[in-house]
Amino acid sequence: MKVVTFGELMVRLQPFNYERFVQANSLEFSFGGGEANVAVSLANYGLDAAFVTKLPAHAIGQAAVNSLRRYGVDTSMITRGGDRVGIYYNEKGASQRGSVCIYDRANSAIQLAQPSDFDWDKIFEGVDWFHFTGITPALGENVVEICREACKAAKAHGVKISCDLNYRGKLWTREQARAAMTDLCQYVDVCISNEEDAKDVFGIEAEATDIYGGKLNAEGYKSVAKQLADKFHFEKVAITLRESHSASENGWSAMLYDVASNEYCFSKKYELKIIDRVGGGDSFGGGLIYSLLTGKTTQEAVEFAVAASALKHSIEGDYNMMTVSEVEKLAGGDGSGRIQR
Repeated sequence: MKVVTFGELMVRLQPFNYERFVQANSLEFSFGGGEANVAVSLANYGLDAAFVTKLPAHAIGQAAVNSLRRYGVDTSMITRGGDRVGIYYNEKGASQRGSVCIYDRANSAIQLAQPSDFDWDKIFEGVDWFHFTGITPALGENVVEICREACKAAKAHGVKISCDLNYRGKLWTREQARAAMTDLCQYVDVCISNEEDAKDVFGIEAEATDIYGGKLNAEGYKSVAKQLADKFHFEKVAITLRESHSASENGWSAMLYDVASNEYCFSKKYELKIIDRVGGGDSFGGGLIYSLLTGKTTQEAVEFAVAASALKHSIEGDYNMMTVSEVEKLAGGDGSGRIQR
């Protein structure tokens, strides 16, 4: 099975441990980005995963490429050019202090990329699955067009397409997001979202539900998933729920709606002690794609994806460095992570 993901790979700069930006004397250097994070998960699960982007030919661009190659991601289709690798500064939250993310990604190589930079017909030869997120088209109209061409080519090659809505208010307005994602979602087979993204991007919400309060009843999940599926004719819709007790402790669960069988499957809920929440949604996406490609049932798929994401919250950095057996062990247990004897 071969999967292609497309997006921006950024430098991640972060103070040591839980220091604030204003007190830090040094910053830790790593890489990350939504779709790249998914590719790393899939490569770690043993799938043939390729990441497509545009990166400068200089040393920082090469370091970004190397960060993926070390985990077995195929980087052969990355276009080289431009001058900048985008940066994001991450200050980890703790207890009642929330995390802080500051972007410095204007004029990055991928933001200035053009449709002619990518030969999608060649890229999709022998590919089974294509994944992107709503973060990538938010980089500009030119990148919306690149995503559109990618989706059209994927469809022409019979490739399944998944998209994580991932609304980022720092990158574009709700109106811009709605226009672009309404267009792109007509090509999508599997949609990944949460209540906030569904509301922010498409104005879809469940009745009598406080989407920002961190709690949602089962009927609210079902309502949002069905509205999304009805609007765009998705085959499957995954809705994740993060219950934020504090920056350090969250409840984490999800639901997967299979349209053909009209089946709504809910996962067990994990109570997380968070080491690093960045990439948590991406690890869910990676787990879901792996599950669907390897023939897991709807219930098995959502359990595997949520378990994978729960484990990612215990790992520093963007990338989820877990194996299939480790994820399946947690998914098949009681959710505590304790060794079952």
